[in-house]
Amino acid sequence: MWGNVAPRVAELSPLERVRLRRVAMRYAAHGWEVTPGACLARSRFVCGRAGCPTVGCHPALENWELAASADPARVATWWRSRPHGVLLPTGRAFDVLEVPAHLGRHVLDAVQIHPAGTGVRGPVLVTPTGRWMFLVRPGDPLRPELEHCFHVVRHGPGSWIPAPPTRLPEGTVRWAVAPEQARWQLPDSYLVQNTLIGALRATGVTLTPDLLPGHLPLPRRGM
Repeated sequence: MWGNVAPRVAELSPLERVRLRRVAMRYAAHGWEVTPGACLARSRFVCGRAGCPTVGCHPALENWELAASADPARVATWWRSRPHGVLLPTGRAFDVLEVPAHLGRHVLDAVQIHPAGTGVRGPVLVTPTGRWMFLVRPGDPLRPELEHCFHVVRHGPGSWIPAPPTRLPEGTVRWAVAPEQARWQLPDSYLVQNTLIGALRATGVTLTPDLLPGHLPLPRRGM
């Protein structure tokens, strides 16, 4: 399958390949399903599938949603011969709230001193293009104020995110707050969304519709 694209794939040192495999296995060992991403080749990604038109970061497997696995042994086989990116499907172990850098830093600073403590603090990753991604407990939709806000993207079922140490053309995806720092715990989505709403309003963004007092979604109990 790879015969026609192998020469174009970015050359990684054996150490880098081992690191990608070990990190992917670590995610899987903590119950986070993993799927291999297309390999970086100069400024585009190649997956080896004949006729694939996608040049940006994308899953290497056509049936990635079904193939995604949290079995460390199975995950290890995907990274034995190719320097795949590490992709994490969302809507399973976690959802993701994606925001631009200026909001991401504001929200991260706010959650560090939030009275809810660990209930609002969790893993946060940053892409080299300046997108901040807050991992939260899965299943909660966006609050009405955020549904039509172009600053915020919720990744749920059917989506995925690139995880550290995946390399993009602009650089490497990194953790601003690593899972180990958060003890692999996920914060309540609505607590993070409330903090995000405060950050948006503090920067002058008008959000509508406002929810009436007493109709605010309540944080869910930890799972």
